[in-house]
Amino acid sequence: MRMVRPLLLASLLLLLIPSIEMKRPGKGRGLKGARHRLTRDKVRGTGRHGRSRASRLVPSSCSESTEAGEVFVDCQDRHLSVVPASNSWSQLPKHLLLARNRIKFLRDGTFLGYEGLTSLDLQQNRISLIEDGAFEGLTELTTLLLQHNHLGTLTEEALIPMPKLHYLRLYDNPWMCLCPMESLIRTLQLPSNRNLANHARCAEPLRFKNTKLKQVDPEMLCKEFDPAIDQQGDQTDPSGPLDPIPFRRQDATTLCHTYFFPQVRMDCSNRGLTEAPTGIPDDVVQIDLSRNSISHLKTKSFHGLRSLRTLNLSQNHLEHLDTGSLSGLLHLRELDLTENSLHFIQYGVLEDLYFLSQLKLGGNPWMCDYNIHYMMYWLRLHSGVKHSGLICRAPLDHAGNSVEEYVHDYNRGCPNERKPSREDQEQLNTALEVQGELEEELEPSHLRKPKKYEIIRLS
Repeated sequence: MRMVRPLLLASLLLLLIPSIEMKRPGKGRGLKGARHRLTRDKVRGTGRHGRSRASRLVPSSCSESTEAGEVFVDCQDRHLSVVPASNSWSQLPKHLLLARNRIKFLRDGTFLGYEGLTSLDLQQNRISLIEDGAFEGLTELTTLLLQHNHLGTLTEEALIPMPKLHYLRLYDNPWMCLCPMESLIRTLQLPSNRNLANHARCAEPLRFKNTKLKQVDPEMLCKEFDPAIDQQGDQTDPSGPLDPIPFRRQDATTLCHTYFFPQVRMDCSNRGLTEAPTGIPDDVVQIDLSRNSISHLKTKSFHGLRSLRTLNLSQNHLEHLDTGSLSGLLHLRELDLTENSLHFIQYGVLEDLYFLSQLKLGGNPWMCDYNIHYMMYWLRLHSGVKHSGLICRAPLDHAGNSVEEYVHDYNRGCPNERKPSREDQEQLNTALEVQGELEEELEPSHLRKPKKYEIIRLS
């Protein structure tokens, strides 16, 4: 019995030890907690806020939205230096907007996982290198925007993974039109690729400078030239800055930045424009032409832009708007004409603006005379238009008064300066009589109508 009791006690202790260990904090739940954390991390890794290295680089300010059943991911102006991984989003996007970031390189496989992408906006980055496999997997891509970057060369192999690509922008890049560009230039010049890189131009060498890629002879790219001959007749210092590309007409496609989300808009502000540019897309919704040097808005400057809703012409030097300068803008909602040199709005300029709701007119030297009446007449007929800034600048008698007040005072009674004097009236009557007599003398006698009555003026 003495031997049995110790054995029983030992057995009981052995049985109790595992249960005690399991109850210790952090031990019994350790494996379960680790599994839970592992599962949680895996779930997070596949979601929008994954813990992978690439996902941590994605700023939380990037937004996802759905328009017409298609997913947009907007990462514009987010200071990104790399393209976010495809598992960063809750849904695979159809449109990826990466404009105005700090991306410098596109390495092989950069867009793996984005197989359903149809448009990719990479404009206004710092891209200087695109490897041949960078766009691998983008078999559904139709639109690729690479304008306003630092690209000097690109090969045809980089475009091969995108068989449906039909809209490509490459302008405003310092293209080196040498032998490595031969395959790309031959591809761009195919008739089936008429919408690819239409405005891209060579920056170097000098013999091809400012020549469109579509107009360069591919046979000349790989030929060696004597540098002395190549620079003959050109006194420009090749080490200095490139001269601006000469345009016969100011084309919006190359001068302005175009954005497609959330709607098509063009930023043409501060571009040194002296007239409204040509080549504006028909589906544009918003145009910013502020801070330029436009002094005269010509007829049909925005012809055909039926989708335009907002037009900003502020801070130009506008002095005159032709009668048909805004014709066709049937759906325009907002018009900004502030900070210009307008004295009045010519009759008929505003006639097509049926749906205008906001008109900004401040900062103009409005001349309060009879010419200003048309604008007030139009605003009275369109009482739903909110307007601001209509203050008389001249003449001094009305300076500082509102144009509305001036017109109201004018209509209460004919101003003295508009009342004709007796001498003026006599001269007018005499002129009309002389004109009538001359017309009567010049008319053949058989065509003259018989006089029903005769007016005799008594002095």
